[in-house]
Amino acid sequence: MIVSVDHSLSGAVAPRKKLVSVVVPFYNEGDGVDSFYRAITKIFEKQCDFEFEVVCIDDGSRDDTLQRLIGLIDRDQRFRVVELSRNFGKEAALTAGIDEALGDAVVPFDADLQDPPELIPVLIAAWLKGADVVQARRIDRGADSYLKQKTAVAFYRAFNFFSPAKIPENVGDFRLMNRAAVNALKKLPERQRFMKGLFAWIGFNTVTVDYSRNARAFGTTKFSGWKLWNFAIEGITSFSTVPLKFWSYLGALGALLTFSYAVFIVVRTMIFGVDVPGYASLLVAVLFFGSLQLISVGVLGEYLGRIYMETKQRPVYLVRHLHQRNADAKQL
Repeated sequence: MIVSVDHSLSGAVAPRKKLVSVVVPFYNEGDGVDSFYRAITKIFEKQCDFEFEVVCIDDGSRDDTLQRLIGLIDRDQRFRVVELSRNFGKEAALTAGIDEALGDAVVPFDADLQDPPELIPVLIAAWLKGADVVQARRIDRGADSYLKQKTAVAFYRAFNFFSPAKIPENVGDFRLMNRAAVNALKKLPERQRFMKGLFAWIGFNTVTVDYSRNARAFGTTKFSGWKLWNFAIEGITSFSTVPLKFWSYLGALGALLTFSYAVFIVVRTMIFGVDVPGYASLLVAVLFFGSLQLISVGVLGEYLGRIYMETKQRPVYLVRHLHQRNADAKQL
C-alpha cells in the first residue's frame, strides 16, 4: 500500500532568514538621528529575504543623541543602543558595536550618511556569492577638500610602504564581514586600535565594490587636521616597525659619512696643514644631527608609549547601559 504524505501539512519549519547587523557609532549626531532612521529603514523594507538589526553606539555624546536613539527603540524593535560610559573614540565605539552584533554578517556604517545606505544590498549580494568580506571603495572624493584628498593619498601610500598588511586606497570602515571574519576580528586583543589596519590584517576572501561618496547629510566632522595626523601616526606605528629600522640605517649611514669625512680631514691636514675656518659648517652639522637625534627619540617614544598603554590591559571601552526592546537595560 502506498501512502501519500502532504508535506505542506507536516509541520516543516521554514529556514531561518539570515540576520544582517548594521553597526553605527554616534557622537553628538542628535540632529541627524531621524534622517538616519528614515534612510536606513527604507533599505530594510526592500530586503525581505533578510532580518536586520541596527546596533547604535552612543560614544559619550554631550547633546541629545542618546535620548533620540533610545526613542528609536520604541518605534522599531530592530534597534539596540549601546551606551558607553564616556567618549572613547570612534575606533573603540566601532569595536563595541561589532562585539555586540549578533548577525550572520556585520556592516560598519557611519551615521552622517556620507556612505550611501543603498549600497548595503550590493554588499549583501556579493556576500551571498561567496565573499567573506565585501569592502566599499570610494572612487569619487569630491565631497572632501583638496587638502584632505591629497593627504589621504599620501597616508595610504605611506602606510602600505611601511606595513606588511596593505590597506586598499580609499577604503574606509564601510564594508560587510561574515561571521567568520567578525569572530577573527574579535580575537585581536590590542587596546590601541586602528580598525582599517585590523580589517586588512585578518585577510579572508575579499571583494571590492566601488561607489561615489556623498557630502555629509548633517553635522560636522569630528576629526580635525591635528587629530588626523595623530591618527595616521598611530596607524603606521600599530602595524610596522620600519620607522625604528629606518633610524638604525640612518645612524649607520651617518657613522659611515662621519668616518669618511674624518679620513678626509686627516689627509687634508697632513697635506695642507690646519685650516681654522669652519665654524658655520660645524654649527650646521651639530644642529642637524642633534635634530635627527630628537626625532629618533620621538619615534622610540611613540613605540614605548604604545607598549606602556598595552601593558596596562585596560578594556577598550566600558558599557554603561544596553538599551533594547522588551528587556531591562543591562548595567556593567
